[in-house]
Amino acid sequence: MTTEPRTTPAALLRAAELYGSNEAIADGSDRVTYTELLDRVRTTARALMAAGIEPGDRVAIWAPNTHHWVEALLAAQYAGATVVPISTRYTGHEALDLLQRTAAKALVVPARFLKADRLANVLDAAGPGGLPDLKLVVRTPSDNPADGVPTTAFPGGEILEWDRLAAAAEPVSVADADARAAAVSPDDIADILFTSGTTGKSKGVMTAHRQTVGIADAWADCAEIDSNDRYLVINPFFHTFGYKAGIMVCLLRGATNVPFATFDVPKVMDTVAAEKVTVLPGAPTIHQTILDFPTRDDYDLSSLRIAITGAAAVPVVLVERLQAELGYEAVLTAYGQTEAVVVTMCRTDDDPVTVATSSGRAIPGMEVRIGDQGEILVRGENVMLGYLDDPEATAKTIDADGWLHTGDVGVLDERGYLDITDRLKDMYISNGFNVYPAEVENTLARIDSVAEAAVIGIPDERAGEVGRAYVVVKPGATLTADEVIAFCKERLAGFKIPREVRIVDGLPRNPSGKVLKNDLREGKS
Repeated sequence: MTTEPRTTPAALLRAAELYGSNEAIADGSDRVTYTELLDRVRTTARALMAAGIEPGDRVAIWAPNTHHWVEALLAAQYAGATVVPISTRYTGHEALDLLQRTAAKALVVPARFLKADRLANVLDAAGPGGLPDLKLVVRTPSDNPADGVPTTAFPGGEILEWDRLAAAAEPVSVADADARAAAVSPDDIADILFTSGTTGKSKGVMTAHRQTVGIADAWADCAEIDSNDRYLVINPFFHTFGYKAGIMVCLLRGATNVPFATFDVPKVMDTVAAEKVTVLPGAPTIHQTILDFPTRDDYDLSSLRIAITGAAAVPVVLVERLQAELGYEAVLTAYGQTEAVVVTMCRTDDDPVTVATSSGRAIPGMEVRIGDQGEILVRGENVMLGYLDDPEATAKTIDADGWLHTGDVGVLDERGYLDITDRLKDMYISNGFNVYPAEVENTLARIDSVAEAAVIGIPDERAGEVGRAYVVVKPGATLTADEVIAFCKERLAGFKIPREVRIVDGLPRNPSGKVLKNDLREGKS
């Protein structure tokens, strides 16, 4: 059974067959081979089936990068379910929105993460009867065992502790689980990843198994990943980079997945040295910080082979330093969005100037062209199936000829290499994460004292960009910048919270009433 897989269960079975004794995951003291990973996934899938999870049900994962995430992902899909990743940066209110909109039947969540009881947060946000579809919570261990297990009650369903999965799986046989996995079709929906839209309402991007596997396969080919690689996955598993260009790439090539839960530069270098990491992804600031770290020479980073970077401009000198000082064979950049995951990518033999001034050329199976107003258009087998419960937005994004309208502006050179020059949308990128001003503005509008608000991205040396909010207060009301930020902290993930708040008398507008955000960027408020 060594044919090319087109579903994640098939990819797992193939990995166990081809790479069985290879280390699949190296998560601290938890070490698991591909053979053992298949056994763990089968057990977890059986437990989900015993709890009533059926093909097509949605299983949400709201957890940090650990082996539990990988096993939960593959187990849910082994049982025929669709996975809904949720950002660990989300508040209970934000997570609740995704659980409700997907009618998730199960939620995988840590007992505590960064001292917070995430289940309690989402149940508090939901209120009585706010999660009628959720029937099962699978609770992974706390990131800090000293925090203990919460006593949170879940009146609407069952809480299953991770160490009880084997017992819970007993009513379902391995044969039944394997039959469920074999029934998964390449065209079944593997996952729904949410990406905020410029309307402020997040959109659920639906992707088939064949696409999730296909995009990872193309990425692995471009980066030349093989079974000797050890991949430090810093990028969050809830993001396409950590999931599809991380977990799935390792699975397809038999590489070792080294999950990284919370970012810390000395810990990154220590892990690289201890685990002999060969592949290291991250925004340019991560690589720059490692290069400039005062005690870098105390760590053995000689195993590093491939650096993956992007999400911001990459200086030529950074690429040159990574190769000269850290010995990277190749530094790669790429371009994509959740709707297509990876569109273009550099290749391992591209020179530093090409890497720094472009986002590479189209990967196999994808086409790129420049449309009206310089907009980047993308077409290919890995473009999303569509947005969850939103055919109108799907039709606006993917035209009748199958071209995905990205909303980004760029140019293609004579070699077919893409340079991103601007955005049609107002989105900005903070610490590698997309922030959509309309979503933040909608949150600000819930403040009783706010008449109107506008948010823009402004340059920041470390984060790339951060938010600045311009707020107009209602007549007779009072409001401070600190009060605005405090309100946002309760309702938005940290990377979405404006760094600055300016209370202003009014916002600049054109004759049709549209806020002139360029004027705000130029200081004409």
